[in-house]
Amino acid sequence: MLELDRELSGEQIGMLTETLERIRSGEPIQYALGHVDFHGLRLAVDRRVLIPRPETEELVERIVRSHDHAPELIVDIGTGSGCIALALKKAFPKAKVMGMDRSAEALEVAKANAAANHLQVEWMECDALGPELLPLLKNAWCPGQTLVVSNPPYVPQGDRSSMQEQVLQHEPHLALFVEDDDPHKFYRAIAAVVGPTGHPGDALWFEAHYRYAPETAAVINTKGFTGVEVFHDLSGNPRFIHAWK
Repeated sequence: MLELDRELSGEQIGMLTETLERIRSGEPIQYALGHVDFHGLRLAVDRRVLIPRPETEELVERIVRSHDHAPELIVDIGTGSGCIALALKKAFPKAKVMGMDRSAEALEVAKANAAANHLQVEWMECDALGPELLPLLKNAWCPGQTLVVSNPPYVPQGDRSSMQEQVLQHEPHLALFVEDDDPHKFYRAIAAVVGPTGHPGDALWFEAHYRYAPETAAVINTKGFTGVEVFHDLSGNPRFIHAWK
């Protein structure tokens, strides 16, 4: 529309046609385009990683606004495309930032996004529910403030019937779903490591399911934190959990 007199080449027309066909077939537009804009960054996304949501961008903005100075260390658990880790590295360039994920394929995407945006982040393959999380965090801990953040899987399997087919058919279920009988398991596991290991001034931030956020906060509150609070997203739903030492 801005260049009405411009003639597209055959190659450009082919690329446009292919993208439109992928969208018509039901593929999410972000995957069809191959990228998403997130907190001032352009990030590549495909079926290996979850598409970053606006709520996750809200989480990053809350974290940035809540810190007058850069944390010494930032750890993003379940990093996926690297969106949180990279956005926080951009906001706090002096901080050491680590991104962890159990999916080697997701880490490939995160590494490529770091390179494309010229941001230095340390990437590690790590299962948040496995025994390796504790030694990794202990070895990484710095004398200054440490910030741990996570947007873990939190959609109960029972919600599948009410979800869009676009999501179910294309986005990685590993990054989406938890069992119906324990929607708090990732939060409990991460808080159980960060609570006893952290030092005064350290902080833990989560994105959570709006139906379970208050209950999840109560679970986290039993893991050795000085305080825990829940914040609402722009839609008015309880969504973000902040815990501190």
